[in-house]
Amino acid sequence: MFQGAITALITPFSNNRLDEDALRRIVRWQIDSGINGLVPVGTTGESPTLSEAEHKRVIEITVEEANKAVPIIAGAGSNNPLEAVTYSRHAAEAGADATLHVAGYYNRPNQRGLYAHYEYVHNHTDLPIIVYNIPPRAVVGVDVATMAELAKLERIVGVKDATGDLTRPIRERALIQKPFSYLSGDDVTCVAYNVSGGNGCISVTSNIAPKQVVEVHRLCREGNFVAAAELQDKLFALHTALFIEPNPAGPKYAMSLLGFCSEEARLPVMPLLDSSKETIRHAMQALELI
Repeated sequence: MFQGAITALITPFSNNRLDEDALRRIVRWQIDSGINGLVPVGTTGESPTLSEAEHKRVIEITVEEANKAVPIIAGAGSNNPLEAVTYSRHAAEAGADATLHVAGYYNRPNQRGLYAHYEYVHNHTDLPIIVYNIPPRAVVGVDVATMAELAKLERIVGVKDATGDLTRPIRERALIQKPFSYLSGDDVTCVAYNVSGGNGCISVTSNIAPKQVVEVHRLCREGNFVAAAELQDKLFALHTALFIEPNPAGPKYAMSLLGFCSEEARLPVMPLLDSSKETIRHAMQALELI
């Protein structure tokens, strides 16, 4: 099972080109900081505005630098199942351990259509699949009953849950009868999600504060939810500051303050306002990150 603090990696740019050296530094730092897994080319990795060649290269670099130290869950989702299969097959060839799949955006299928999409990807690929359930971005969400049906497919092994519904892990665990990774997609509510039966988070904040986020999830795994909540309270200002403006402008600016890369993001994500930068800077200073 995938568990703990898993970073949804940013994709660093320099002059609108993939900054491969910066990406390598970031991956090594994440592993040295004790992270439990990495997700390249997800939402935070700006997958919608990467070329196919860039998408594949980010996965290749991440796998190479990780060198099997932690699991790599490669973003491979698409509203086109054929494209999702293409990206999944590349992820397998590159050496990733699993793929993360969002589906349904723009074409807005019903639940039967969502099931058929994931079934098609499952039947035409080889890696374990994490279902990315994010109705705010995809418009459609995977219902609990549909998730339970998907879990009957051998290699659908978990969910990244960004529904905001903290009853989801309770209701899904009641129906899913196999080991399954219940991963929060929201840093702010991850402790509460774990209390409800989750076992980790695909985190944005861990780009900037990996040691602290890892500790939150270590405490959760040990059942010490009081201490986990106390640490979560300390991280709350950073969690919220990073999302004042559309992701990943905030995390990229924060990473620039740490000296890892530029704050450059691709349109239509805009550079941060000065007021947003100040809020992020203060939150990082309060945690003694800078």
